[in-house]
Amino acid sequence: MRFLLDDEHREFARSLDALLTAADTSAVVRGWAAGHPGPGLTLWRRLADAGVFALAVPEAYGGVGPLPVETAVALVELGRHGVPGPVVESLAAGVLLGAVGGPVAKEWLPRIASGTAVVSLVLEGCGPYALDAEVADAVFTVAGDELRLAAGPGSLTVSMDPARRLFRPAAGGEVVAAGPRVRDAARAAGTWATFATAAQALGCGEALLRATVAYVKQRTQFGVPVGSFQAVKHRLADTLLGLEFARPLLYGAAVELAEGSPGAGAAVAAAKVAAGEAGYAAARTALQLHGAVGYTEELDLAWWLRRARPLRDAWGTPSACRARVLEG
Repeated sequence: MRFLLDDEHREFARSLDALLTAADTSAVVRGWAAGHPGPGLTLWRRLADAGVFALAVPEAYGGVGPLPVETAVALVELGRHGVPGPVVESLAAGVLLGAVGGPVAKEWLPRIASGTAVVSLVLEGCGPYALDAEVADAVFTVAGDELRLAAGPGSLTVSMDPARRLFRPAAGGEVVAAGPRVRDAARAAGTWATFATAAQALGCGEALLRATVAYVKQRTQFGVPVGSFQAVKHRLADTLLGLEFARPLLYGAAVELAEGSPGAGAAVAAAKVAAGEAGYAAARTALQLHGAVGYTEELDLAWWLRRARPLRDAWGTPSACRARVLEG
């Protein structure tokens, strides 16, 4: 199969790139990590106006989705620019509530789609932490057949990435839906969260590679750019190949999700392994070729370096995703 993004997809990506470039996302990330989410929430609403959060919300609730291919396009751009906040969790919550339906969907889905509500999510078996719960208007948790609205953000856990603030919601909370449909909806939402995180990881890897290529062109040693050294070229080529091999897996998984294929879960898991590992490899390459300057917080690169590893493991570690691929 020959699969390429069409003109509308490419224009969507360009428009998001222009929006995020103008927003100075590196400053937004620094503010978010320092506990000043105001600029980040302003950017959140602008992304909602561009239609990002409506992509996973059904049309009956004010969205345009679910649209997996468009979601992949958007999340690659958001990952490349390092947009903070529970983006993945809000999209997955859109899938979850859309499948559950009822009063909770009518109350929250239009707000998610419009960007007037920020939502985080915890699913049983996918880790105990709610990302950025302190800025979320709602934290949904699923355990067994019960969907609950957490009573509060819970306790903060230090993350490798200061702009990914992890909270463990307290047990209990209001039950807003229950029954077998909750378990099925949670499974679908978990698959979407894995898929969206894979797209973020791919975008993060692209940003790291782009920054590294630019750096080795200007850094000199023995009177020539270090980018002219064969060993450096080989390392960059290997990094590029990893990212380019992950890209068709990501969009192939998007097509399977859109078609409701029985193998969509395995396809998403394969994409997550490839994109997560490629993004993390790009981080190691960037750190090695930048040298000690890569460690400094003054360099924006440091924020992308610290994000690559958490994205590799969030919503499905490499070992868990490989096991899912083997299960088919």
